[in-house]
Amino acid sequence: MKLHPPHLIATLALTLLTTHVLAAEPETVWISSLDLSPIVQGWGQPQADKAVTGKPLSIGGAKFERGLGTHTDSVVRLDLKRGAARFSASVGVDDAAGSDHATISFRVIGDGKTLFRSPGMKLGQPARKVDVDVKGVKMLLLLADSRGDVEYGHADWADAKLLVTGERPVTVAHPREEAVVLTPKPPRTPRINGARIFGVHPGHPFLFTIPATGDRPMTFAVDHLPKGLSVDASTGQIQGRIEKPGTYTVTFRVANQLGKAKRKFKIVCGETLALTPHMGWNSWYVWEGHVTDQIMRAAADAMVSSGMMDHGYQYVNIDDCWAVNPSSSDPTLGGEPRDAQGKVNANQRFPDMKGLTDYIHAKGLKAGIYTSPGPLTCAGHVGAYQHEELDAQRFAEWGYDFLKYDWCSYGSIAKNPKLPDMQKPYRLIGGILRRLDRDMVLNLCQYGMGNVWEWGKEVGGHSWRTAGDLGGSFYGIPGALFRDGFDVYASRELHKYGGPGGWNDPDYLLLGYLSNWKGATALTPLTPNEQYTHVSLWCLVAAPLIFSGDITRLDDFTLNLLTNDEVIDVDQDPLGKPGRRVAIDGDLEVWARDMEDGTKVVGLFNRGEDATTMRVKWTDLGLKGKRIVRDLWRQQDLGKYEGEFKASVPRHGVVLVRLRK
Repeated sequence: MKLHPPHLIATLALTLLTTHVLAAEPETVWISSLDLSPIVQGWGQPQADKAVTGKPLSIGGAKFERGLGTHTDSVVRLDLKRGAARFSASVGVDDAAGSDHATISFRVIGDGKTLFRSPGMKLGQPARKVDVDVKGVKMLLLLADSRGDVEYGHADWADAKLLVTGERPVTVAHPREEAVVLTPKPPRTPRINGARIFGVHPGHPFLFTIPATGDRPMTFAVDHLPKGLSVDASTGQIQGRIEKPGTYTVTFRVANQLGKAKRKFKIVCGETLALTPHMGWNSWYVWEGHVTDQIMRAAADAMVSSGMMDHGYQYVNIDDCWAVNPSSSDPTLGGEPRDAQGKVNANQRFPDMKGLTDYIHAKGLKAGIYTSPGPLTCAGHVGAYQHEELDAQRFAEWGYDFLKYDWCSYGSIAKNPKLPDMQKPYRLIGGILRRLDRDMVLNLCQYGMGNVWEWGKEVGGHSWRTAGDLGGSFYGIPGALFRDGFDVYASRELHKYGGPGGWNDPDYLLLGYLSNWKGATALTPLTPNEQYTHVSLWCLVAAPLIFSGDITRLDDFTLNLLTNDEVIDVDQDPLGKPGRRVAIDGDLEVWARDMEDGTKVVGLFNRGEDATTMRVKWTDLGLKGKRIVRDLWRQQDLGKYEGEFKASVPRHGVVLVRLRK
């Protein structure tokens, strides 16, 4: 027998071992067997081998033993470590969703490249097969996006598995982002901020506080102030009444020890209020049913002490739960719902409504209140049904300046409503408010029914909700931001409807500390980049800037988002022409808005899961020649560009710029 040298034996053994490894069967790794805790979704918890409801996985009548049950909008981020060969699944809407309102699109993205995208899928449709090559892919994303009612977005990744030839994959959280403050501090010298135009009805009480930053003490003056108005030199509060209709151009003047500032301002005394979108604070998304008189007073104090007032914020608004709740056992919510005249009473948490509004007005701010055209509010408190005139009179007596009118239980009055039925309660209250002896801005809260943007202004509204509650589910806020903001506004072409006197309202600014709907507060689930996106889009589409986080706990990052005057100027531009989407490429969107001075403001939005370089072409904006590009969040010029501008935009982030000659 011939013997081989030792080195040849070793080589032969290594060859045989390598051949055996290469020939080994790939390992099947079920996605449901991995750690599901890093998965982000809009409601509930991801479920292993079950639907999000906890029931067996079922799509189009077909049952599945293995898989992952999620809820839109969801992101499963898998680090494959470049060791997987294929990913496969059967995707669809779970049969236990309970409604066919939701339309879900499933996507598989490998290292930034879309490997699979389903069309919009509905309840009852058969599962759609996914089978993609993932060899060499490091990061694999499984996304389920809602294109309809997010409440029924039960998304199943049935039989979801990876064929793995190398290291076992793991689920990971989305990339961590640092909350970077981009907005420079205001100068110590005086600067006048906020709106440049204001509307009031003839003969009605006038209250406007000149918003100005800079070291205090500060003195205020107004040139050419119309007859009937006066300004407090120490606070900048302008008060009185203008009897004669007309447009009055005045000049604000502000001074401190370091300098002076002046600015032109128009007062329009006529038939139109809300010439720019409202700015303020609302109690709901942080305090919900726990709101009290003390909370509202503290909010007014904080609007002043935080400096928000100095940037143009005016309204301090109570949401639901100030009226009597007839079915509550809590004595602080009880009492007589109405007085002997039939006018609505507040519950015991609000012992002196007139005193509350006087307190708010004394600070130069305005007060807002809430009710429903139905018998009850959303939280079960007394509504205005069949007492509309009396309740409006009560609000005026108390001194309120803003009314949110929420559909709620009116659905029990107008069942399966047609357009005239949807309009009726708002047309009624709009006419009543117009007859009062004080101005009251009217917000129609009815979630976009009947294309309210087409008729909201006609029935007396000054703003109207365009979709559902942005914060209806705490962890659903990020998905709702993109769906109810970008998708609704672009698909419905809402830029055609908003303008001076009537504004599209996509809901409040959900920043800072919010209610987590579990009896506590938590920081917004929006990432820092998503928060910049939130405020930027709201300003581009000319939405009301109503903050609804805890105004008494504002950190530097949240203040930076709320008080950047160059960004606020976009929202408050006197031309009042909402922006629109001018270009889209997959997850990349460019939005633009025309400004009164002839400049354009452009937002480059990246809805994708990875940072990328974006560009905006002058041809998409109707521009030619060179333009100076200014970064509005950083408040600095970036240079002069011709033909296009490009920038790196982070995941779910934005670059917001203003283009001028």
